[in-house]
Amino acid sequence: MDDDVTLTPVLRALLAMQRHSWEQGVASHALLDLGRDDLAVPLALDAVTRQTADGRLGELGDSGLVNCGALGEVVHRVATRTGSAECAAAFDRQVRWLLDTCPRAGDGTLFHLEGTHQVWVDSVYMLLPVLVLAGRPDEALRQLRGHADRLFDPSSGLYAHQYDEDSGTLLRAAHWGTGNGWVVAGLARAVHLLADPSHELHAVATAHARTVIDACLAHREPDGTFHDVLDDDSTFTELDVAQMLAYALFTGVADGWLPPDSYTATARSLLATAVAHVSPEGFVEPVCGAPHFDYAGRSAEAQAFHLLALVASHRLAPERGT
Repeated sequence: MDDDVTLTPVLRALLAMQRHSWEQGVASHALLDLGRDDLAVPLALDAVTRQTADGRLGELGDSGLVNCGALGEVVHRVATRTGSAECAAAFDRQVRWLLDTCPRAGDGTLFHLEGTHQVWVDSVYMLLPVLVLAGRPDEALRQLRGHADRLFDPSSGLYAHQYDEDSGTLLRAAHWGTGNGWVVAGLARAVHLLADPSHELHAVATAHARTVIDACLAHREPDGTFHDVLDDDSTFTELDVAQMLAYALFTGVADGWLPPDSYTATARSLLATAVAHVSPEGFVEPVCGAPHFDYAGRSAEAQAFHLLALVASHRLAPERGT
C-alpha cells in the first residue's frame, strides 16, 4: 500500500487523538486490517487493563453499555496469535457481559447507555462483529433484528438514530448519516468474520446491507459528500459516511455479496472524495465531529474508517478495477 499517500499521515493523526472505547475499537480494526500488530498488541493489552469488573473493555466512564464490544476483536486476535491467557479471559468476560449481564429489552435487544432503556443505531457496529467472532451468529442475528425492528424505516431504507423502549417511540427519528454508516460497516465486518456462510445471518445481513447502502447512496451530493442527516439538506455536509460506505462496498465486493460491476466504481469514487480532503496534518475533514458529533469537525472514528477503506480497496483484484 505504498501508493496510499494519505495512509501514514491519517494513521499518525489517529494515534495522536484521544479515544473512548468505541473509537479505540474502530482504531483497532484499522490496525488489524493494516497488519500493524506492533500497534494492535499494546492497544489490546491496554483495553484489558481498562476492563471494568463486569467485563466492559477499555471503558473510560462514558456510560456506554455496548461500545466496549468494538474492542473484542483485537483482544481476541491477540489471544489467538500470542496465546495470551490474560487476553483470552478478558475476551470471555466481554462476551459474557454482552450475552448475559448487559441491560436489555424483553426480546433481548441490548440498550446503549447506562441508566436508560434506549436503543441506538451505533450499537449494530459494536455488537454484530464481536458476537460473530465469539461464535454466536444466532445472537448477532437477534441483535440485528431487534435494532431494525425499532430503528429501520422501510419507506426510506434508512435507520433512525435513537429509540426509547419505555415510551415505544423514537427519541431521534433523523436518518443520521454516521448512524447508517455504522450499520453498513458493522454488517460488512460481521459477514466478513462469519465462519459459516450458510448461517441465516449471512443472507439476512447482506441483503439488508445492500438495502441501506443503496438508500444512502441516493443522498450523495454532487461533490461526493453527504449531509449529516442524509435526507435533510439544511444539515452540514461531511465525509465520514463516504468512507464508511466505501469500506462496506469494497468489503462486499471482495467477499462476493455485492456485484462488482455495480459497486466498485462507486466505492473508488467515495474513497477518492475522502482522500482529496485530508489536511496537511493528516485529518480527514470535515466529518461529523467529536466529541458531541453535532457539527462539521474531526473524529478518531473518521480517521480509522479512512484507513479501513484504504485497506479494503486493496482486496479487490485488479481486473475488477473501475
